[in-house]
Amino acid sequence: AKSSTMVVLRRRRTQASNPRSELPESMADDSDSDLETVCEECSSGKQPAKLLLCDKCDKGFHLFCLRPILVSVPKGSWFCPSCSKHQIPKSFPLLQTKIIDFFRIKRSPDSSHISCSSDNTGKKRKRTSLVMSKKKRKLLPYNPTDDPQRRLEQMASLATALKASNTEFSNKLTYVSGKAPRSANQAVLEKGGMQVLPKEGVETLALCKNMMIRGECPPLMVVFDPFEGFTVEADRCIKDLTIITEYVGDVDYLSNREDNYDGDSMMTLLHASDPLQCLVICPDKRSNIARFISGINNHTPEGRKKQNLKCVRFNINGEARVLLVANRNISKGERLYYDYNGYEHEYPTEHFV
Repeated sequence: AKSSTMVVLRRRRTQASNPRSELPESMADDSDSDLETVCEECSSGKQPAKLLLCDKCDKGFHLFCLRPILVSVPKGSWFCPSCSKHQIPKSFPLLQTKIIDFFRIKRSPDSSHISCSSDNTGKKRKRTSLVMSKKKRKLLPYNPTDDPQRRLEQMASLATALKASNTEFSNKLTYVSGKAPRSANQAVLEKGGMQVLPKEGVETLALCKNMMIRGECPPLMVVFDPFEGFTVEADRCIKDLTIITEYVGDVDYLSNREDNYDGDSMMTLLHASDPLQCLVICPDKRSNIARFISGINNHTPEGRKKQNLKCVRFNINGEARVLLVANRNISKGERLYYDYNGYEHEYPTEHFV
């Protein structure tokens, strides 16, 4: 199986100036000097390429010293925590009508409430799928929370994160004019080939998609962490091999994103032999809960132990798709993590918590 990875492309937008380049060679050394811009958090001027200047106060901060950490220079203006008066994001209203509209949920014809039909059918699916999975290791559909009110709270937590990120909810890959057309997404172009998702897996994914349309969301809560930003936690026990979600967003050519995108959360969709055919998923405009799932620090044993999801690219009906799947049993309350560098090893995770 070929795992996918996020690709980070750093640009030097508001990099701190480096006075050493203007000093005589004898005066330039690795020590911090009064002429340097230094990080307000660690008081060091080292690694100037990773120093970010506030567009209001001109103070410098290392990308990795900020909380939450930034993996790349933001696109557009950036303000430090003091100047932005950073606060906990405003919670999305816990109102069924607003949540139905935000997620474009299809109500049951005979009910004004979000579907709660998963109680019995979900249990039947769970029994059947688990028996089969022990023999053939098939992918399992997620099992929604039984309580409709709790599902509203789960969806409200995701809506809060999406609104704070100025992102529209979408649960599928989107093809926008001026970017890569759908015809460019041909799994056959994958360098080295891409595994085909079996018919049973395609049906399981379709089941998950249909449940989300009915308002039967995955049993997950999006939680804001002051150190990591938005994170995702399991709100009930999740079995190994359960499909958590598909990684979605706008599909574009990698070559279009190298110079005008900050790279945060960008995911490889198609790694072709021809660089001009490589595709990425960009969740900056449209996305789902996948955008907020954390990455492990794969530079430390402790970081690697946190991984409980795997990110896998599949050939589904001839097109490349990216799924996040549980790679072990996950307990309720456990934070979700996967390896951003499962394939190309280009995402800087050495400073992740």
